[in-house]
Amino acid sequence: MFRLIVQLVRQPVDDYLNALARLLASWRWPRAVVLLVAAGLTWWVYVPLHELAHAFGCLLGGGSVSRLDIDPLYGAALLQRVFPFVSVGSDYAGQLTGFDTHGNDLTYLLTDFLPFVATIVIGVPLLQSAGRTGWSPTAQAAVFGASLPVAFAPFISLTGDYYEMGSIIVSRAVRAFDPAFPLTRWRSDDLFRLADQLFGTAGDGSAHDAVGLAASFLVGGALALLTYAAGGSCGRVFAHRRAVDPQQSRL
Repeated sequence: MFRLIVQLVRQPVDDYLNALARLLASWRWPRAVVLLVAAGLTWWVYVPLHELAHAFGCLLGGGSVSRLDIDPLYGAALLQRVFPFVSVGSDYAGQLTGFDTHGNDLTYLLTDFLPFVATIVIGVPLLQSAGRTGWSPTAQAAVFGASLPVAFAPFISLTGDYYEMGSIIVSRAVRAFDPAFPLTRWRSDDLFRLADQLFGTAGDGSAHDAVGLAASFLVGGALALLTYAAGGSCGRVFAHRRAVDPQQSRL
């Protein structure tokens, strides 16, 4: 078990270092500009798509969506013309503030998880590809930069979406032993805000709550590592197909 945990933790580190080594192998300062621009543009495109995927996850699971807040920086006004549930302005880059899973935790989990399918099928395979030969220096910098926001999205969301997924699982497990436990007490897409509510000056948090939040965070962390590992497996499949198809490898 310990070796498995080490392997799960090492994989994203190794993939990043492999790509970084390729970047530095023929280093020129313009490559840093290419990497930063690619990462910035990918982030700008990824954020609204990520938030829309939350909404579609809820709808796909049989829930309903009434409000999705998106910061104007990410084209919220334009998206509002297409998706009437989009609201311009958010305390975050984006946040699904109005949704109803009708009490179905599987729908809730799908709502949280669906955006991270992009990590599995796009982000991690791109990052792994950036660590292999076959790219020109400029293209490698662009692929490396573009992969970062998507590949590492689960870890960026450890105190957000992945904490919330962990809290859904932990709170449901606690409810199985304590039917009176309020399922929503530990659930939030912002761990720091929830901790402040529970343990701030007006909070009523207890040691039981501290354990619940910690357990939820750990479960969420494990889910993030498993998501990345799934992306690693997907990347290896893509690499194998390119290796056995020379014509595809030249594309």
